[in-house]
Amino acid sequence: MVIQLPRFSLVAAAVFLSAALAAPVSAQVVKGSVFPALAVQGLSGTVPDTQGKVTLVDFWASWCAPCKASFPAYSGLQQDFAPRGLVIVAVSVDDDPSSYASFVAKHKPLFPTVHDAQHKLVAAVQVPTMPTSYLLDRSGKVRFVHAGFHGEASEKELRAEITALLDEKAAP
Repeated sequence: MVIQLPRFSLVAAAVFLSAALAAPVSAQVVKGSVFPALAVQGLSGTVPDTQGKVTLVDFWASWCAPCKASFPAYSGLQQDFAPRGLVIVAVSVDDDPSSYASFVAKHKPLFPTVHDAQHKLVAAVQVPTMPTSYLLDRSGKVRFVHAGFHGEASEKELRAEITALLDEKAAP
């Protein structure tokens, strides 16, 4: 039995296939991926040195309620673990620079914040939701991904993961 497709379907399929093959390949950053270099992403603000450090990269927005709840927890993590080699970088995806600035002024985080005004990093990572955090080992590999922030449960889980990564020996 031969199934004959209408001619327009074949043309549409050919156009779709050629467009898909011509599009740049970009994969979502997931556990096990190497995280894109922050310094080359066009971020506004001071990007801290993360080389050889355990790094928590958190994507947030001023309009996101769980993001507001995460900032005090991340400040606590910064205080407790920075001396051992943790770096936290909070990446705002706000469209409006004044919303970003107001949020930072109000919450006064103890960790660096940067603004992804052109949405280059959030697009490269393909962040699924706000907030989403990526916990990287000393080599820059994503070891844990947290979609959302769930109060004490998230903080407890992050503390255990950070401790484990800080306890690992640095690669030679």
